[in-house]
Amino acid sequence: MRSVKFFLLVVLLFTAMARIAAADRVSDFVNAYLKKKQIPGCALMVRHDGKVVLAAGYGFANLEHNVRVTPQTVFQSGSVGKQFTAMAVMILIEEKKLDLDDPISKYLDVPSAWSAITVRHLLTHTSGLGDYPEKFSLQQDYTEDDLLNMIKAQPLGFAPGEKWSYSNLGYVTLGILIDKVSGEFYGDLLQKRVFAPLGMSHTRVISEADIIPNRAAGYRLKDGTLKNHEWVAPRLNTTADGSLYFTIEDIAKWDEALDKRKILSQASFEQMWRPVRLNDGSAAPYGFGWHIGKTDSGHRLVEHGGAIPHKATACQPHHRYKSGQDGKFYLCAMRDAVCGERGAAVALSHLRR
Repeated sequence: MRSVKFFLLVVLLFTAMARIAAADRVSDFVNAYLKKKQIPGCALMVRHDGKVVLAAGYGFANLEHNVRVTPQTVFQSGSVGKQFTAMAVMILIEEKKLDLDDPISKYLDVPSAWSAITVRHLLTHTSGLGDYPEKFSLQQDYTEDDLLNMIKAQPLGFAPGEKWSYSNLGYVTLGILIDKVSGEFYGDLLQKRVFAPLGMSHTRVISEADIIPNRAAGYRLKDGTLKNHEWVAPRLNTTADGSLYFTIEDIAKWDEALDKRKILSQASFEQMWRPVRLNDGSAAPYGFGWHIGKTDSGHRLVEHGGAIPHKATACQPHHRYKSGQDGKFYLCAMRDAVCGERGAAVALSHLRR
């Protein structure tokens, strides 16, 4: 019996040592990357086979006060928030308050040119709507009506369903639509129906006026020098195209909810993660608030990144391997810090060595 206990103790000791060594390799990799790219700080979370195997902070959340990043550091979502807007829409669809093929003119006063735009088109970036106009001021506060009027003034880039083109304005419109149909601000609906039930206690719509414990400061590089992010009008920090706060600990809960198909039915998740079909029958690699693709090994990949031009406090590529159930998420305190690079995937490979 003693020999069995000693064997088990040795196994546990070697397992612990291996985990420490793996974590050190990840730390060395991430810290070197932060230094190379002049990124103040990042938080990284990795889930594998349904368990969080890494949740850690690297570098600084606030340079002026010398505050380090931890798993509890609060970052902005950027366009990762679109998946939550899509979730709110799907909740209303399951309640029969909306239909994917409803024209949005059924609920909103929109131009006749929009008559063919449906809820599905807005969710999948196939409406013909584009991005914020070049002269749009982020320092001017707008009402919801002001924002909708601005969007309505933009010409459609193509007929609804004809092409795929990423559209922040489409998701701003979805937020306005959610308000109109439900009678609730989309952030309040998400708080009651998603964040609170899942225990995502630090996830909410952005407010720079409120006291937010552990909030990261935002930075940008200008001529090789770090600067604070520019001030943005309060209303523009609440739009449904990506204006949330969260932590990697909250995102681990969200990732688990997606794995277990909580909140929505299996059929609704299948719709969200299905590539959209265009008018000519071809597919575009986007579902409802998610990019859809494949890994190098051929497994389905659903992911989204996010960065907020001129007001970014975070950049969050989110990689979910639906065959194998690996979830990876990383947040950084500078716009374009790691978007477009598979930093989390690299970190996981270091963790497995």
